[in-house]
Amino acid sequence: MITLTLLHPLQSTPVQSWTFQEEAVVRIGRAADNQVVLYSAVVSRYHVEVQASGPHWLVVNLGTNGTYVSGKRVEEHLVEDGVVIRLARSGPMIQIRLGPAPEAAAAADAFELAKREAQKISN
Repeated sequence: MITLTLLHPLQSTPVQSWTFQEEAVVRIGRAADNQVVLYSAVVSRYHVEVQASGPHWLVVNLGTNGTYVSGKRVEEHLVEDGVVIRLARSGPMIQIRLGPAPEAAAAADAFELAKREAQKISN
């Protein structure tokens, strides 16, 4: 599972998220047939792909304006959980999370806590 979160350009707070369960490739760009569509003049029609590569994920630049990680232009980059990519030098920022979506993880944690508390009471 992979979750992509569009971040606010100034505060870096979440604006919108997309979670993908089964996809081996997630394409981001302006074109309507991308899984994540972003309307920005600096974003190419097919700007970047996030590809499963065995147990890992790769960011692969497709756009003419480039894809950036930590301010450096990359053609391919191995994804680490929580990495933020930027589409073009001044374009949208997207955080990539690997594993369960934060809401799902929080719900699972709450369920486990409730289950443990119920076991304590019954013992």
